[in-house]
Amino acid sequence: MGYDFAAVLEWFAERVDRIILLFDAHKLDISDEFSEVIRALKNHEDKMRVVLNKADQIGTQQLMRVYGALMWSLGKIVGTPEVIRVYIGSFWAQPLLVPDNRKLFEAEEQDLFKDIQGLPRNAALRKLNDLIKRARLAKVHAYIISSLKKEMPNMFGKDNKKKELIANLGEIYTRIEKEHQISPGDFPKLAKMQEILANQDFSKFQAVKPKLLEAVEDMLANDIAKLMTLVRQEEAAMPSQAVQGGAFEGTMNGPFGHGYGEGAGEGIDELEWVVARDKPTYDEIFYTLSPVNGKVSGAMAKKEMVKSKLPNTVLGKIWKLADVDKDGFLDDDEFALANHLIKVKLEGHELPTDLPEHLIPPSKRGL
Repeated sequence: MGYDFAAVLEWFAERVDRIILLFDAHKLDISDEFSEVIRALKNHEDKMRVVLNKADQIGTQQLMRVYGALMWSLGKIVGTPEVIRVYIGSFWAQPLLVPDNRKLFEAEEQDLFKDIQGLPRNAALRKLNDLIKRARLAKVHAYIISSLKKEMPNMFGKDNKKKELIANLGEIYTRIEKEHQISPGDFPKLAKMQEILANQDFSKFQAVKPKLLEAVEDMLANDIAKLMTLVRQEEAAMPSQAVQGGAFEGTMNGPFGHGYGEGAGEGIDELEWVVARDKPTYDEIFYTLSPVNGKVSGAMAKKEMVKSKLPNTVLGKIWKLADVDKDGFLDDDEFALANHLIKVKLEGHELPTDLPEHLIPPSKRGL
């Protein structure tokens, strides 16, 4: 059974607090269908946010081009002077394919998370904004209906005049816009209005009632301003509210799992010990330190570790993590682990508080 997809979208758009449009950075294409979806969200641009996803699949230079192309394309579809906020990143719990923009992606993910978390705090304000939209739309409807009523003949030719007025409704919009200094965005959709008017009896339309319009104008100019102040005061006095449940449950850093499989988390899903990849290189260094009984002392290991130029406090933490059996010495596996953790830190990642299970050398996992 068919249904009006645009009307369904509009119904949801009126009732939600946030609308998120998703685009893929590696295959940016705004299809005709997607364009129609965005147009169906007219008058809800303040709720809209854009996510440029999978941005880790392209390099920095290409990402800049894609971002520019996206903003240009949206500018043609979304008819507002304000620029829609775009969040750039890779919103899934997998390692970044091109890690050049890691810091940017993590900052953008946190900004999006905070935006969603903050929705309950501004709920009353958004409802007030919806009331303002409806009041302005009611005012415009009154002008349109009154204008159509005025143009209708008293006796003959009513049907022909009605068809003519519906066909020229765009011109009537323009005239009302100029006469009453009304924003074009406050008018109902032209095609939808024409469709609805085709089934109406224009002779039963009411003339505009100046006192009612004055009351609406007074409400918008004075009452709403007072309400805005009261709402902000109440929200400031209320305890902090945040989105709860689902992916937001029990996390302060967001549900996107940024950094999963990276840094100290690299190799978390692999069967092989991730340190083993570079262990031959680390072993060559290990045996230059003259190990005794297969182990090197802290003093000997430090000579090599200080070459990383990391602070002593960081190197001390790496030593504690790498000395898995806590005997005060490092064997070849533990030495390789220490070098792996140095590499993790030099690449800009944080060290774990406790050594993750996947980083424990296979020879130590039974301890």
